Amino acid sequence: MEMFQTFEEYLAQSSVSIPLVSFILNLIFTGVLTLILRQVYIRYGNALSNRKLFGRNFLMIGMTTMLIITIVKSSLALSLGLVGALSIIRFRAAIKEPEELAYLFLAISIGLGFGANQGGITTIALIIILAIIIITKKLMFQDLENNNLHLTIMSEKPEGTVLDDIVELLNKHCSGVNIKRLDESDKVLEVTFSVEFDSYSKLSNMKNELRELDKGVKVTFLDNQGLM
Repeated sequence: MEMFQTFEEYLAQSSVSIPLVSFILNLIFTGVLTLILRQVYIRYGNALSNRKLFGRNFLMIGMTTMLIITIVKSSLALSLGLVGALSIIRFRAAIKEPEELAYLFLAISIGLGFGANQGGITTIALIIILAIIIITKKLMFQDLENNNLHLTIMSEKPEGTVLDDIVELLNKHCSGVNIKRLDESDKVLEVTFSVEFDSYSKLSNMKNELRELDKGVKVTFLDNQGLM
């Protein structure tokens, strides 16, 4: 019994106070860096989803992570309690592309770094990572991306829409076709391509022939910036 009492006293005495000024500054810097990360993701990301909408999560994720780490590190008892709390939490997000997960990890890393009072290292690391992302996009992929469009075709009658017919039609009118994602069920067929057209007339002809193939088809064109 004495051993348990001693351990309980140790847990109670192991907590330390959190400097308010330092906490506020870390929270502000976390918010600023996650907003910068959001802008880089919107401008230079390759995800086909709405990047502006998805990027809104970075601020909340980063600041929440920073708050949790700051509170938990101040007390061993809270650290042990966090293990039990996380065991009942199930995170579910519609992550369709690895790039989205990579940026989420970056947002979490910002919160972890400032929550652990490692703001300098966190800031330097983020600057280097973002610089590499931007330089890589500008030097290697900018010209290719600017010439391509993201084409999403969705049909609510997949039994009447054959993927091979769609690909054949695209190859007829496009100078470049690359399939990016395919989602198919009994009720819906949704496929996303990266396509390149030599002229607007070919794009228009392709769209008209696609309507003839399936009158209920939904066609969406996105540039490399996604939906804003």
